[in-house]
Amino acid sequence: MEIGLITLAVILATLLGWLLKQSFNTQPWIAEQVSATAHHGPLGGSSNTRLIALMALMAVVTSFFALILSAYALRMELGDWVPMTEPQLLWTNTVMLIFASLALQWTRNGAVKGQASRLKPGLIATGVLTAGFIIGQLIAWQQLQAGGQLITNNPSNAFFYFLTGAHAVHIIGGMYVWARATARVMLGTAEGGTIRRSIELCTIYWHFLLLVWLILFGLLLST
Repeated sequence: MEIGLITLAVILATLLGWLLKQSFNTQPWIAEQVSATAHHGPLGGSSNTRLIALMALMAVVTSFFALILSAYALRMELGDWVPMTEPQLLWTNTVMLIFASLALQWTRNGAVKGQASRLKPGLIATGVLTAGFIIGQLIAWQQLQAGGQLITNNPSNAFFYFLTGAHAVHIIGGMYVWARATARVMLGTAEGGTIRRSIELCTIYWHFLLLVWLILFGLLLST
């Protein structure tokens, strides 16, 4: 189990590095123009400050889930652990989160290319799919409770509710930033460089949380 966690951590770090490279591969002179104009975006502060803040947040979130998964692995070794059967709805929820991430990437590409027509439909699609994921997670909880799989039944149940709930909370936090960016696009009050960098940062965060969920889901299915 420990080897599996280390392998998954390496995969996460590799994929996150690739995403950052893909999302911030603009020419230096373009980046400087964006940095000079983006002083009051949805994440607040300058462009570089917002990127550093996001990276710090992702580092904290990664450490948080790594600690919880380590505790998960240790707790499994005790004799009272009874594996639970995950709701099939989680597969549908996973697909929705994947498409939400893809929709935001499509929106980000449009923003970089100056294709403003992509922004509204892309952001709306991202919001609908992400909300669908969160609602689906709540329904999955209800299905488990209806089937008698309560949080107090077994340590495996408690970890399932905690892991999925903690991930949902981080998704909801991202939805706040998404809502602010979407509102500015809808009202037409966002400057091109500002909204572009906001969408780029949201895209990184969505991809990051998708990778975290895929790791959590894989571990839940395998244990």
